[in-house]
Amino acid sequence: MLEHVAVAVLGIDEDDRVCFWGPGAQRLFGCESAAALSKPAAALFPDPPRGAPDAAMRLAERGRTLGYWRGRLPALHRDGTVFDCGFRAFPVIGAEGRSVVLCLASRADDLDRVKTKLAFLDSLFETCPIGLVMLDEELRYVHLNQALADMDGLPIEDHIGRHMEEFMITSDGGEYQRMLRAVAEEGRPAVSKLVVLRAAGHPDRDQVRSVSFFPLSQAGDTRAGVGGLLVDVTDREQAIVEATAGRQRLALLDRAAARIGTTLDVNVTARELVEAAVPDFSDASVVEVVEWLDEAEVFNPELPLFTRRIASRTTLPPPAIELVSGLESVTYPPGSAIHQMLRTGRPVSVAVNDDFMTRTVIHQDRAQLLLDSGLTCILIAPLIARGTVQGLTMFGRSAARPEFTEQDLSLASELASRAALCLDNARLYSRVQDIALTLQRALLPTALAASPYVNVAHRYLPGSRITEVGGDWYDVINLSGDRVALVVGDVMGHGVPAAAAMGRLRITTKALARRNPEPDDLLTELDACAQEAGIELATCLYILYDPTTGRARIANAGHPPPMVRHPDGTVETIGDVLGVPLGVGGLPFRTTEIELSEGDTLVLYTDGLIEARGRDIEEGMEALRIQLRGTSGPLETTVDRILSSLLLDAPTDDTVIVLAQVRPSPPSGRHRG
Repeated sequence: MLEHVAVAVLGIDEDDRVCFWGPGAQRLFGCESAAALSKPAAALFPDPPRGAPDAAMRLAERGRTLGYWRGRLPALHRDGTVFDCGFRAFPVIGAEGRSVVLCLASRADDLDRVKTKLAFLDSLFETCPIGLVMLDEELRYVHLNQALADMDGLPIEDHIGRHMEEFMITSDGGEYQRMLRAVAEEGRPAVSKLVVLRAAGHPDRDQVRSVSFFPLSQAGDTRAGVGGLLVDVTDREQAIVEATAGRQRLALLDRAAARIGTTLDVNVTARELVEAAVPDFSDASVVEVVEWLDEAEVFNPELPLFTRRIASRTTLPPPAIELVSGLESVTYPPGSAIHQMLRTGRPVSVAVNDDFMTRTVIHQDRAQLLLDSGLTCILIAPLIARGTVQGLTMFGRSAARPEFTEQDLSLASELASRAALCLDNARLYSRVQDIALTLQRALLPTALAASPYVNVAHRYLPGSRITEVGGDWYDVINLSGDRVALVVGDVMGHGVPAAAAMGRLRITTKALARRNPEPDDLLTELDACAQEAGIELATCLYILYDPTTGRARIANAGHPPPMVRHPDGTVETIGDVLGVPLGVGGLPFRTTEIELSEGDTLVLYTDGLIEARGRDIEEGMEALRIQLRGTSGPLETTVDRILSSLLLDAPTDDTVIVLAQVRPSPPSGRHRG
């Protein structure tokens, strides 16, 4: 009141004269104390109508006789203006025991304005449907209305003197409290801010509030604080909340679609699923594949289920890390939550409690790890694709997150469906890879032909499982007259078709070689066979070595050129006989002849040895030449050294290398030829 209404204090003695004149009276009436003191109090009022009592006398008389009187009288300002003035009059004992009427006076319009405000505020706090609050500088409740108490679910008296943060649970990382402190400490209003919280009296449901806070100015000796208006807009904002959650789910699905299935590798696909789920959807996740005894086996809810955990991730501290990653083989007894989920084929959400432990977790130590991990609920979803149960995935949440909802189960089902299809594709691809690799290995020679005039070391390395099996092949064929044929080839393409085409070319080459044609004629016939078989593109290098002459005849159908390493360490590339690949047709092949000395080593290889990402063929060939110049010792050791030097990472393509060290036959042998 004193902050907003000017109050004048004056005293009237028993003779109705002014005996006390405060500073407020000077401002209200415009008179200095010297001009007012000892003067008749009637001078403070306009002249009364004829016959009417004097206003000053009436004021003093009512103060003395009633003990306390309040009312309004017209008052006179020194400048001659008359204004409506409110008075409070009561007697006090002055010096020497004389009675004095003490008067408190204020302009009536100021009093009316403040009284109206107070009435409005009282009515506002009593009847306003929105929450109103006054907080002190420490953000403790000073005053609040019933509407806010109802929002919080606790009585008004339980709030007073306690901090505001005690009555709400937010998951915004403290942003709400920082906003309040900025209002209290920096005086920055916060207007119409939306906050999602759970009130202390309603911990089971989310509320959306629109809040506005502003600094309270100090009045008199009161402390500054914060005022606030809070509106429960949960119903109005529910659509926004649901739309936001829907957008988050869609965004997660979009990210998962981009992440999951980038390769045809089962383990990589499983890791991509858990990485997509943690931490956006859950605090922990695992993927397990079912260990069926045979492919035709179907799920039997009466039998234990055996799985193999192939991926896991968590953001929770130990022991959650050990819980998700410390186990590879898992057994679930009949009646477990896993069996429940697979029986229906739909995701289930289960609480981590004694019932779950008893039915699902076999080992006591694993059960204790689960209890200590901080996980409070687990969502289990089946990995089913093309009618086949691939496995299962689990998503776990701690108490810091809300429990899984029906929408979360739908999202998990979608994630699991996408992952299951990718896993099934990877599984089928792996099976085709195994078939192709098995076929290729069956068609390649298990042991190369031996000759006293050619010492051979060879290696075949299949490409990594990221890429399909290729069509690389090689052979060493003993022919009449101690001659030896060295062959290496590569069918363009991958998988079973490439492996089958490779086998046909290798067997055909072996049959053609025993008819003793010239190398160029052999490639011509092999080219015709390739065209008849529908093999569109394949390379082949054919070398016929005659130890009686020490010469080798070479024909090449589009294959990387052979090299010759001489005993002195020099390396020669035979690149002048390159022809078109097999299957093209229409162009002749040529034969070139070179002379080999004792200790010379023929080097045959496929492009997997010299070609790699970030390195072209010419760089690869030069790297091979460098390795050949610097090698010595047994051929087996040389082959391994070359492979370890040139193939630093797992090969992405099939790789073949054949080293054939020659020596001519003795003169008598030549005479016999």
